[in-house]
Amino acid sequence: MGIVEWLQIHWLDFLQSVGIIGGLLFTAVSLRTDTKVQRISNLRSFTKQHREIWTRLYDQPKLARIIQPRPNLVKHPVTHDEELFVGFVILHLSDFQETLKQGLLFSPEGLEKDIRDFFSLPIPHAIWEKLKPLQDQDFIAFVEKCRGGVRRLKVMLTLLLGLAEKDRGLVA
Repeated sequence: MGIVEWLQIHWLDFLQSVGIIGGLLFTAVSLRTDTKVQRISNLRSFTKQHREIWTRLYDQPKLARIIQPRPNLVKHPVTHDEELFVGFVILHLSDFQETLKQGLLFSPEGLEKDIRDFFSLPIPHAIWEKLKPLQDQDFIAFVEKCRGGVRRLKVMLTLLLGLAEKDRGLVA
């Protein structure tokens, strides 16, 4: 039996099969497109939240110390407003990380560097250490992984400085 004869007998089955396969392909393409649209929508939402949080830093001069590389925390300890601001950043970052983990967001370039730079500042670092026990373990691991570059750099500098002092005869 040739293909033409088979189609004459089974044309309805063939048409139904083509319709089912076509429907599945259409659903797959639609799902993929919807996922991309949802990721872009999520990114826009996080960008808006990010802008709202960081606008507070520029609108409230009393928060400017948060991004200073050497604030005097002994003379002027962390304030309630600074702790609140950094707490909001941590909550935002936690939501962002969970969304990334679920695959509902694109990972922006430079994210780890931004996290490392922010938490290497004295005030955010102090507040992170205070709030870290209240965070989810996956989130702590994510932040600590990002911060790892700072630790490695400090260890390398310590080793290099130690070797330099040894070479100059400053260390026994």
